[in-house]
Amino acid sequence: MAISLYDVSVASFLQVLGAVQGFLEKGLAHCKATGLDPETIVDMRLHDDMLPFRFQLVSVAHHSRGAIEGAKAGQFAPPGGVGDLDYAGLQQLVADARAALQALTPAEVNALEGGDVIFHIGSRQMPFTVENFLMSFSTPNLHFHATTAYDILRQAGVPLGKRDYMGQLRMKA
Repeated sequence: MAISLYDVSVASFLQVLGAVQGFLEKGLAHCKATGLDPETIVDMRLHDDMLPFRFQLVSVAHHSRGAIEGAKAGQFAPPGGVGDLDYAGLQQLVADARAALQALTPAEVNALEGGDVIFHIGSRQMPFTVENFLMSFSTPNLHFHATTAYDILRQAGVPLGKRDYMGQLRMKA
């Protein structure tokens, strides 16, 4: 059985985004149940030298939807200013990324195979094939930022477990 570019990128991104939407909902429910202002979570960090929850979720959207957009354009860069999104705005950002990816067809994504993507960071340029960019750069970044957001919610007392992180499994029909 061959695995397509769509399967290893968009299908996996959708699983992560679905999980992130789920644990964001649980986070909001926890805030309502405990009287915790969800806006305090937005600026939380695991450590002083790490970026806040807000950045983690911007990066989740950027390394999923933005990665596919970058693969199409042949260019990718760190996320630009998204503004000071509140908790609801971050939820919407993740939902919008998921909706955009759901609108893609496998043929559209698979047609990107073999293309080039240049990652620009400052004056540095890192050349990739689309496949290597999605699999060795964006996928690990997506998981890193999703995990960090999950961990910040756990640190805030949100009752989450491994199953919440895994999302909807793609089991045999």
